[in-house]
Amino acid sequence: MRYLYGMSTLRYQLYYERNLPHYQPPGATLFVTFRLAGSLPLHIIQELKEEAERVEVELAKITDKQEQDRKRYDEQRRYFGKFDAFLDCALTGPTWHKDPFIAVQVKNSLHFLENQKYHLDSYTIMPNHAHVVLKPLPKNDQKFFGLSEIMHSLKRFTAHEANKILNRDGPFWQSESYDHVVRDEAEWRRIIRYVVYNPVKAGLVKNWQDWPWTYCPFDV
Repeated sequence: MRYLYGMSTLRYQLYYERNLPHYQPPGATLFVTFRLAGSLPLHIIQELKEEAERVEVELAKITDKQEQDRKRYDEQRRYFGKFDAFLDCALTGPTWHKDPFIAVQVKNSLHFLENQKYHLDSYTIMPNHAHVVLKPLPKNDQKFFGLSEIMHSLKRFTAHEANKILNRDGPFWQSESYDHVVRDEAEWRRIIRYVVYNPVKAGLVKNWQDWPWTYCPFDV
């Protein structure tokens, strides 16, 4: 399996863009969602992309920077809500995490990198995607582990192991992840609750503690 990453792509960067913008302030806690390849149909992806572009045009008309930032944050939350709702429905595409042998590979990998590349706050592994809240750690050169490097390590190993279990070749993960900077403690608590209650919202369990692929050492 080929991975089109070079060292310059994986190093820590404050900001970079691929199909989505990615912003990693030094020492920030991040909320990351990554999904299986093919987990959303192309027409849904196109619909979300066009909606985001329309919203950005309207945001550009706002001259007050604080108001623009507030509106953008609200729109990003709304956009993510729609994006995640489509994934929760899982009407099309692969749901390979339903196989416990695959889900445990993702779980073990998240914990393997804990305290090596990041501090791990919480995660939940859904049938076709996963949410994680983490804080990248500083490296010896005083810079931080880049989120792209973290996700590359996680995805490369789990894709290899999952494809062996499935006896298949080809992409396992969608190449790009959604990430969001956690701005303060109030938002951190809201996001942690969102993560752990995702299986409940999707109708998979009645109590979040009953989902075997959720980790949260905090009271929620």
